[in-house]
Amino acid sequence: MKHRITSSALLLAALSTVSVALCAADSAQTGGATMITPDKLKWGDAPPSLPKGAKLAVLHGDPAKEGPFAFRLKLPASYKIAPHTHPADYMVTVLSGNPSVGVGEKVDTKAVHALKPGSFHFLPGKTSHYWLMKGATELQVQGTGPFGLTYVNAEDDPQKIAAKK
Repeated sequence: MKHRITSSALLLAALSTVSVALCAADSAQTGGATMITPDKLKWGDAPPSLPKGAKLAVLHGDPAKEGPFAFRLKLPASYKIAPHTHPADYMVTVLSGNPSVGVGEKVDTKAVHALKPGSFHFLPGKTSHYWLMKGATELQVQGTGPFGLTYVNAEDDPQKIAAKK
């Protein structure tokens, strides 16, 4: 249980840092509205709770804090996110690529749902799920923070894997 709290705390700290660094510049703010064109997105490395290679750009809010947020993830080909949960509901829109998402505590490549650009995915909080990318993929993630990620099997946590090296 201690590992779960630590992973969530580290993810929240990393997302907060990424949020401030990536969202502060190049967005137009008018009367509380935010407008960002794709060429103005500020991409950075995703938090260490995700496997290396992912890039993240915060669009709205601060995923580490209470309140609505939106961010984008760029994931390389053959990228995998092991079974995990989030503390609250979240929504994903596939912008590009053909990812597959599965529900459950173990990866089952025969039980995944293949998605294509334009697809929408809603998942209730605390539901175990996993992601598999065939090709490069871009996703938009939205929800209400604080956002967190807890691996079903603590040994799948990239931070724990990196610490062993």
